Amino acid sequence: MRGRQRKVGTAVNSQSLEGSTVLVIGTGGIALATARLSAAAGARVVIAGRSPDKVAAGAAATGAVAEHVDVSDEASIAALAERLGSVDHVVNLAAAPANVALPRLDHAALVRAFDAKVFGPALLASRLSITTSLTLFSGFIAWRPAAERVAMATANGAVAFLAQALAVELAPVRVNAISPGIVDSGSWDGLGQGKAGFLERTAAANPARRTGSPEDLADAALFAMTNPFMTATTLHVDGGGRVA
Repeated sequence: MRGRQRKVGTAVNSQSLEGSTVLVIGTGGIALATARLSAAAGARVVIAGRSPDKVAAGAAATGAVAEHVDVSDEASIAALAERLGSVDHVVNLAAAPANVALPRLDHAALVRAFDAKVFGPALLASRLSITTSLTLFSGFIAWRPAAERVAMATANGAVAFLAQALAVELAPVRVNAISPGIVDSGSWDGLGQGKAGFLERTAAANPARRTGSPEDLADAALFAMTNPFMTATTLHVDGGGRVA
């Protein structure tokens, strides 16, 4: 394993990824922040996703290498594995929300949600040669369900159990999950002028009295990648939103 080794009793820089290759799957704000932080910690970073334009823009913004992968397509995952060879760390931020009222929820939407969060990551773990860690992304809605979030809550909950199962299956490769709360990562921009009020109400309601930033979650991802004694764990980085 490269990038994160220690002998018992010795002190090392726990935030170093020097000499490692980090594969970040996703092109949103958290993915880009994770790519930047990983590069700053010394890693060679690869950004992958299924939208060529978004991947190219993300790679240009972070200095990463651009790659294509569709986590809902087993052949696409296998092709990526063949092109990359081994990688030290993988961070999966793929998502396919299906936020509709229950009468409108259909099988295809459920499959897309689970492809991104559960089935795809399981295939990534199966096909990629990962030497050190795999970090998955869940979400606080699994612990605090809301109306019209059945698919999201269930898929995110499954991520936590997938991380535990993969940690046993892939050992000594470490597998963890990160569960964000409400993060101003660009995903709420569709609210338009209502976004500021939504974020203010969210901040007022949770114990941390703030919403998250992409950098908050990137810090957690870096911790998951570099802490050699953490595996089968879900990190809740949600400002306490799941208990508010």
